[in-house]
Amino acid sequence: MKVRIKFTKEGTAKFVGHLDTMRYFQKALRRAGLPVAFSGGYSPHMIMSFAAPLGVGTTSLGEYFDLELTETVPTAVIEEQLNSTMAEGIRVVSVCAVEDGKASKAMALVAAADYLVEFRDGKEPEAPWKDKISEFYGLPSISVIKKTKRSEKEVDIRPFIYEMELQDGKVFLKLASASANYTKPELVMDTFQNWLGCEPKPFCYQVQRLEVYADTGSEEKHIFVPLEALGEKVE
Repeated sequence: MKVRIKFTKEGTAKFVGHLDTMRYFQKALRRAGLPVAFSGGYSPHMIMSFAAPLGVGTTSLGEYFDLELTETVPTAVIEEQLNSTMAEGIRVVSVCAVEDGKASKAMALVAAADYLVEFRDGKEPEAPWKDKISEFYGLPSISVIKKTKRSEKEVDIRPFIYEMELQDGKVFLKLASASANYTKPELVMDTFQNWLGCEPKPFCYQVQRLEVYADTGSEEKHIFVPLEALGEKVE
């Protein structure tokens, strides 16, 4: 049985890095007593795969990982047993059964993600910015210089910004998140501030990831679906 587990990372848990989050869940699964499947060989490990690493300092309401079990367990039972072992700031919000196979892995399915970005106190741009978001989002192209280990290149990130709007004083973003076009919310916000003629202040953003999506549409017409919607409950 393969299941997809959705969880939150809030409060001080946002300072736990990706690798430590993986280790945390490995221990939590042992404490929960679930029949987790292990790989073979001399160094067996739990068969689990996380959808998209979350940056340190970013909170989230929609993180995912896939897990293989050796037997069928009701998804409600998995959720209950895991939550009984969770530390403060991390909570399982849903568990669903999904198809097996490489093409159905959460990591391979990731296409987009939602974020809420707010400026920390005293870190807002000096220029008026709230009424400029729609104008920035309406630009035909938004060029940035992306640095790699070997070179720098100019990239148009406008096609990777699917939505951008003001929501209760915060900036809502739906951004491309596939490995080939992964777009950080901090990059978009820095570029927005530069367009305003402002220099972004250090550590000026508080970012929360809201959801992670697969794309069931096409390049011409995206149809974004939350990863949990691709599974089903098991009684």
